[in-house]
Amino acid sequence: MKSASRYDSVFRPGLFDGCTIVVTGGGSGIGRCVAHELASLGAAVVITGRRRDRLDAVAAEIREDGGRADAFDFDIRDEAAVTRAVGAIVAAHGPIAGLVNNAGGQFTARLEDISLKGWDAVVRTNLNGGFLMSREVVRQSMRDTGGAIVNMVADFWRGMPMMAHSGAARAGMSNLTQSAAVEWAHYGIRVNAVAPGTIASSGLDTYDAAWQARYAQRRLTLPPKRFGTEAEVSAAIVFLLSPAAAFVSGETLRVDGAGPNMTNAYEVPEHSRLPAFEGFHRAQAPRVVRDVDGPREDD
Repeated sequence: MKSASRYDSVFRPGLFDGCTIVVTGGGSGIGRCVAHELASLGAAVVITGRRRDRLDAVAAEIREDGGRADAFDFDIRDEAAVTRAVGAIVAAHGPIAGLVNNAGGQFTARLEDISLKGWDAVVRTNLNGGFLMSREVVRQSMRDTGGAIVNMVADFWRGMPMMAHSGAARAGMSNLTQSAAVEWAHYGIRVNAVAPGTIASSGLDTYDAAWQARYAQRRLTLPPKRFGTEAEVSAAIVFLLSPAAAFVSGETLRVDGAGPNMTNAYEVPEHSRLPAFEGFHRAQAPRVVRDVDGPREDD
């Protein structure tokens, strides 16, 4: 864990003073990082997820750092639960200024080995859940007050072999982002998405050793010759939530180090000229990064 006592955001202090922002899947990984950065910028952050223990731990971290955080545990795939939870958030915190549809999940498998139950579980989480959260936040708050929504998708541009269920859902979410940006513009709502590439997030620890070994090798094929950081994804999300993105809507912003642009016709020379942005003071490197880079001095 890094030794700094506060999130080192590139955005100005107080940027989100007076704003309530909901981050789904805020109990770990990128969602945890986003929640910390938003809180450091003055937002009253509401994190959601299914595991109360994780949510309470992150909320406690944020409060320890001087921020404001609340937690609601529910399943974003459950329509009735989403409706109730959004109503409770609005009742407790007032209008919702921002929504980050970060919650998601998938598993590695070949297409012919994926059951319908497994397919449905991933699509319901990565597509249906984001739709339900967005719809209810619009119905119960943003339709009257405006706001900004940022959806989390993925690097699906060349397909996602071994995660085709997730790729299909994420591509659907990107297209939903484009439609929602048009339909909800007259409410004063902007809708965008962020597509992370090869990111060093704690979620990587959920995959088996063989997959992690393959993932570690991907670092060498990327133009920056490194993994991305949670803080780099968070910064893109914060920008899209901020007034600086007032004329940005319907966009899917890639945060992938130009990985999808690589071809077999060119090999980027080894270098270290694109250093990582490490703004998250509580970042926890996953095993795949520790195995490649070794422990950091501040771990």
